[in-house]
Amino acid sequence: MELAFIPSPSHGVVHLGPIPLRGYAFCIIVGVFIAVWYGNKRWIARGGTAGTVADIAVWAVPFGLIGGRLYHVITDYELYFTDGKDWVDAFKVWQGGLGIWGAIAMGALGAWIGCRRRGIALPAYADAIAPGIAFAQAVGRWGNWFNQELYGRPTTLPWGLKIDVDHRPDATPDLATYHPTFLYESLWCVGVALLVIWADRRFKLGHGRAFALYVAAYTVGRFWIEHMRVDYAHHILGMRLNDWTAILVFAAAVAYLVLSQRLYPGREQTVEPVAAVAADGAAETAEGAAENADGTARAGADDAAEQAEEGAEPAAAPDAAALADEPAESAEPLEDDAAEPAGKPAAG
Repeated sequence: MELAFIPSPSHGVVHLGPIPLRGYAFCIIVGVFIAVWYGNKRWIARGGTAGTVADIAVWAVPFGLIGGRLYHVITDYELYFTDGKDWVDAFKVWQGGLGIWGAIAMGALGAWIGCRRRGIALPAYADAIAPGIAFAQAVGRWGNWFNQELYGRPTTLPWGLKIDVDHRPDATPDLATYHPTFLYESLWCVGVALLVIWADRRFKLGHGRAFALYVAAYTVGRFWIEHMRVDYAHHILGMRLNDWTAILVFAAAVAYLVLSQRLYPGREQTVEPVAAVAADGAAETAEGAAENADGTARAGADDAAEQAEEGAEPAAAPDAAALADEPAESAEPLEDDAAEPAGKPAAG
């Protein structure tokens, strides 16, 4: 009897009145929200406008869900289209079954459509959302915990995952605990996200290289985690189909990293034309305002100088000769008046 283990939920759905809240769908929704929220922050930091990531996600998310489901149904068609199976179950996404390979491929197609409509280069958008996608996968993997699926080989480790009898493999119905591969992959995805964030800050990754690093790092972890799983899968040359897919995708991602660095070194200066035009307009407006303020200040200074010059002009000095004549003229009548009395006594 195991002394320690990770329990599994007894039910994968909780009913809020008449509304069923399924754990698998809830994890997917939370993961999408985190990817869009964090991608928006990174997009703004790169010079884009707020809301662009969400607008493009309106295209990318539905395409990604459809692609993920198609990949799962095509690679595991015997679960839906063989004798005793109901093909309608292929549409029951909430029961689990989303292939990350198809989700990324079709999601990229949807993102390309959204980017094209806004005049944005897809690699720049992919770099912004890369770590957010890894975080979203980390959360989404907990949906497998709710459904008790995609676990690994039997184990007696303290972190072994307890699986109910109805969900155990036919080969080991009496063994209760298995490797929690959903948890391994969730933790690996968190590490991948942190790696991309660090490398992007350290090396200024651009032109899709941050996204390529995310893909390469994820496939490394997916290879060994996939090798631990015991659920049914197609095998090619002794390896599971998803292992071969991980190898091919890893090689493509590394090749893109090398070629992209040679052809397009550095990071994009402009990621969104609308944001660049708005920034240029704001700069021109600020420059014009500065010029107007400078011109106004200069005109005010000139006016003040002119007024000061006019106020300091000296008054005209009075004419000294005119001042000298004025007293002489005013004294003449006084002399006439004084001579007149002196003649009157002589006549009497």
